[in-house]
Amino acid sequence: MLERLNQVMEHIESRLDQPIDVGGLARIAATSEYHLRRMFSALAGMPLSEYVRRRRLTVAGAEVLSGRDSLLEIAVRYGYGSGEAFARAFRAVHGVGPGEARRTGAALVSQPRLSFHLTVEGNSSMRYRVVDRPAFTVTGLKARVPLVHAGPNQAIIDFVRGIEPRTLERLEKLSDQEPQGIVSVCDDLDPSRAEGTELDYYQGVITSGPVASPLPEGTVALAVPAGTWAVFSTSGPAPQAIQYLWRDVFTQWFPSNPYFSRPGPEILRTRLVPGTAEADAELWLPVEREQS
Repeated sequence: MLERLNQVMEHIESRLDQPIDVGGLARIAATSEYHLRRMFSALAGMPLSEYVRRRRLTVAGAEVLSGRDSLLEIAVRYGYGSGEAFARAFRAVHGVGPGEARRTGAALVSQPRLSFHLTVEGNSSMRYRVVDRPAFTVTGLKARVPLVHAGPNQAIIDFVRGIEPRTLERLEKLSDQEPQGIVSVCDDLDPSRAEGTELDYYQGVITSGPVASPLPEGTVALAVPAGTWAVFSTSGPAPQAIQYLWRDVFTQWFPSNPYFSRPGPEILRTRLVPGTAEADAELWLPVEREQS
């Protein structure tokens, strides 16, 4: 997988002055567009589209300073429809407009070319299992929240704190599928996985189908089709251990196993260890097997 990702990087580099189709990049990587975006974001720490934009503006910056072509020619070459659009994008990355940069020879920001390499540490093993599941339903309360990659997500904290304990008790009694009990579910994430983009967050339970009994006010249901799931387990300080698990799944497990992620909700079951800051967690991700 890492070799194919490096082929994607070479393809991008050779076509910075041309339209880049993410579907074509996915074909080079022999995976889905969805999984390519997920993998790249996890490994590079930025969305694929942001990397392409920064590389284009890095190369364009060198051409601006060289003075060989007009600013409009450079703008058009790198896909900007006007000098104004190019100037806005240029300033957002470099902190200075292209005209001023050319006049003053200002120092510009550089986005280095990325390449991916495998580092073998061997100091821990990842606990996982792969299961096929029939269709099920997520039943619970829902909020639209921003994505936070590291540290507490205050929007989620505030949402969960606002749920009455009796509501959670009533929901928990409806749980009849793995993972058992109250779970957190993330769905409808932006494909870029950029910090601050929004997602649907559910606090609820997994049920075998729609629930007929009266539900707490505000409860919604999310129907999830049958499919394959990879289930990962971890224990450690909360929330760091959980966020590290999410990171390690995409930087270690996927590159080493014949599966890739597919669209669908991501389910997290967390249980705090009484009297400590530790937590046991189980992460369910929708996957499909690579075709040989």
